[in-house]
Amino acid sequence: MELSPKMQNELMEAQQLQQQLQEIATQKYQFETQKRELEVTLEELENIDKDTPVYKNVGNLSFRVKDADALKKELEEKKESMEIRIKALERQESRIKDRYSALQEKLTKGLQG
Repeated sequence: MELSPKMQNELMEAQQLQQQLQEIATQKYQFETQKRELEVTLEELENIDKDTPVYKNVGNLSFRVKDADALKKELEEKKESMEIRIKALERQESRIKDRYSALQEKLTKGLQG
């Protein structure tokens, strides 16, 4: 059975949507991993004594931090940023899944009828 040009285009679009979903899943995983690392770091910062030296990595170097509270604030802001990015990816993922499902249904009906 030969597919019409319209169905061929829809099939190509479905494949592109699948690829986009995979890319989003990869990005989301990376951001969630970074967020978990930030949460662990923040937890550790809460559990140390005030006079314990704290270091921050910048590239290949480690620097002693004079103001641990400022570092906590910076890390909390990064965590919030990760949460926003994750939510944006989830919304994008949902829209693409909806489009993919509708397209899949359309293709199934086209092949059957």
